[in-house]
Amino acid sequence: MSSMFGKPRAGGERPPQSPLAECNVAILGCRGAGKSALTVKFLTKRFISEYDPNLEDTYTSEELVDQQPVLMKVMDTADQDGPENCERYLRWASAFLVVYSIDDRKSFEGCQRYLEVLALHTRGCQRRCPVLLLGNKLDMEQYRQVPAAEGMSLASRFGCLFYEVSACQDFAGVQQVFHEAVREVRRQAERSQPLRPLFITEEQPCPPLATAVALPTRHGLASCTFNTLSTVNYKEIPSVAQAKVVTVKSSRAQSKRKAPTLTLLKGFKIF
Repeated sequence: MSSMFGKPRAGGERPPQSPLAECNVAILGCRGAGKSALTVKFLTKRFISEYDPNLEDTYTSEELVDQQPVLMKVMDTADQDGPENCERYLRWASAFLVVYSIDDRKSFEGCQRYLEVLALHTRGCQRRCPVLLLGNKLDMEQYRQVPAAEGMSLASRFGCLFYEVSACQDFAGVQQVFHEAVREVRRQAERSQPLRPLFITEEQPCPPLATAVALPTRHGLASCTFNTLSTVNYKEIPSVAQAKVVTVKSSRAQSKRKAPTLTLLKGFKIF
């Protein structure tokens, strides 16, 4: 079941024909860690202390992150005995918040099981989903059982970000964590984009008269007109992973000047 909390954030209005990018965030952790309190705090700015521990739901909110609108879907999970039945959110989520309570060492130890499951899932699939480790109930500092250094060490071990917040007091900190999850998803999407093909140019002699040459549109290059004394040949090169750069000297010097140096790729002939 999906619920919509309130209205879109200020400045989040968009033309109806422009669909929003989506970010699915799953909140994981042991019972009593404060997952539902964090979710409601982020969506409504309110703190509610009592929740049904067996209730699991997905909520939707339009957010503005770094001046870019995004449709956030937050799944407040309700695992009973750890991450045994986790397929429902492993395939759905694009980012994970793993939550523990700083005043409950058992909840912190349970986080390691979730992180191990997520690491195993990442190795077995094509995409990498960002993971953030979150120490909740910072307002219970006087009862702390898990030092911040231990949280940082666990996050470093699994290569995820680490934060400590209070769902009871700090809306700005809670909002920052959810927005950082969106930023991490965007960064990962940018890293996953395929590389565009590269092109090299090679000058060839042409008649000495300067003429206006119009280059046709080819390989995505914009056509343009300019005055030139030489023509330009565009050659598509192999992918970067297979290319080897070699430097050679051209033997086509047409004057007493030193021959220009050309940077080519191995496998291409010099004419």
